[in-house]
Amino acid sequence: MYKNFIKPICDRFIALMTLPFFCIIWFCVAIAIKLEDGGPVFYMAERIGKNSKKFRMYKFRSMKVGAENITNLDGSTYNAKDDPRVTKVGKFLRETSLDETAQILNILKGEMSLIGPRASGWTALDSYQLDEVDKMKVQPGLTGYTQAFYRNSIGVREKRVKDAWYANNVSFRLDMKIFFKTIITVLKHDNVYTN
Repeated sequence: MYKNFIKPICDRFIALMTLPFFCIIWFCVAIAIKLEDGGPVFYMAERIGKNSKKFRMYKFRSMKVGAENITNLDGSTYNAKDDPRVTKVGKFLRETSLDETAQILNILKGEMSLIGPRASGWTALDSYQLDEVDKMKVQPGLTGYTQAFYRNSIGVREKRVKDAWYANNVSFRLDMKIFFKTIITVLKHDNVYTN
């Protein structure tokens, strides 16, 4: 009942209610991005959604225009504090997680949830192992179990397994734990970088 009915309704209701507040923040973020280098405000990436369907996820651009896509040995996105590809505004957006708030638009479109597994890049679909694919049983989230409790401190394989566990154990109580833990993690800037 909660997973398939109450949760999706709450997602859209909360996203709609917070939209005026975020629009003010987004206006300031957009101006800051434009003033720094004049490039596009949004970065839209192809991601794996519920039931392995492709969707385009919104993020505020934090990297220089045309920056090379660099990945770590485990296939995760390279994300270091001294990454020269990240703009000055982008560094602030990443550390405060404001770059992710654009995904409220995806929630309003019904492509994402407030809480759920982190959406993987579309090209990673074929790399999923059998004990990881359950992750796609639910909609990806703006925040989730691994983001709240581990952020970038664990590898891709461990994240996928934990996200699959979440997808099979979704509950209101678990989502509330994730919600409050996310606030603490963001405020403390825990595990923002992988390197």
